[in-house]
Amino acid sequence: MNMISPQTSSLRAALKNNVVRHVSKTFDWAAFPSNVGYPDLERAQMRYIGAGGSPKVGEPGTLKPEHFTLSLIFKHVGKFAACHAQEIEESFLIIDGVLTVGWEQEGEVVEIKLGPKDMILNARDIGHGFRNDGIEPVLISISVDVGKPLPPRYLYHPKNTDLELARTFGAVPGKTIPYDPEGAHPLQSVMSKYVIRHAEAPTIWDAAGFTRKIYVGPGGVESPTCRKEMLGVPVGVGVKPYTRDVEDAFLVLEGSLTVGWMEGDEQVEMELGPRDLVLNPAGRAHWFRNNSAGPCTVWSVIGTDQPEKLVFERA
Repeated sequence: MNMISPQTSSLRAALKNNVVRHVSKTFDWAAFPSNVGYPDLERAQMRYIGAGGSPKVGEPGTLKPEHFTLSLIFKHVGKFAACHAQEIEESFLIIDGVLTVGWEQEGEVVEIKLGPKDMILNARDIGHGFRNDGIEPVLISISVDVGKPLPPRYLYHPKNTDLELARTFGAVPGKTIPYDPEGAHPLQSVMSKYVIRHAEAPTIWDAAGFTRKIYVGPGGVESPTCRKEMLGVPVGVGVKPYTRDVEDAFLVLEGSLTVGWMEGDEQVEMELGPRDLVLNPAGRAHWFRNNSAGPCTVWSVIGTDQPEKLVFERA
């Protein structure tokens, strides 16, 4: 197989068009019109794949979604997101800071604190909101598991609810319940099925030499939409080209990752750094490898709920 010159390869141009560089994007502080005029709701969004609930669909430099969207959300200390419900699942993966997430049901709220690499998949039609109660800003990756989600239905918003009630996601004093996976409250029991603690998720060593932690899909949180995994790629480890019948995306969290595409006997590669992303279309032969001097951590979203059928081969 031939590695094609960057100057002559249409394949390289196609790969480049499916890579989003973090430094090429700008956080948008006006992504959500429902927050305008409410300083306590202030947050910024960086869109990678689709609009992710923002009305800013089709933004130049943002990749077209198919089965999921992916964006980053930045939240200052003390700010919150109003309790809302959606028609589809939505995951929060914590990158930096500690995020408080609340689920509401009939005026009672279960709250959980999530740290770096922890995740919650917010179930469809369950009221949920989030708040930064910490001492540092929070950065999270949000993935909505449909290409074009409907606008959220706000349940407790400062526009029609007392500010302090909105801040507690609809819980009056005495109605906030701490998360306990063994708790007796029905909402605690439901939430426990949708939370992944990074430190508690089993580490699976793939025969190709990298690790997988399954967050969403068989072996993790059950979902009828997409699979989500965290990959750990040691120095020097890579896999041979493979294809899927759906799209997958890699968001680099730590380190750097070389990604490649193949067409016929042609191959092209690009290196991704922290918070860079590649979207690999369905049917595209692609691979990854860690060429760097340190380990690489990757958030992977796959556009199907079906169990993994691939057998990765080490390159």
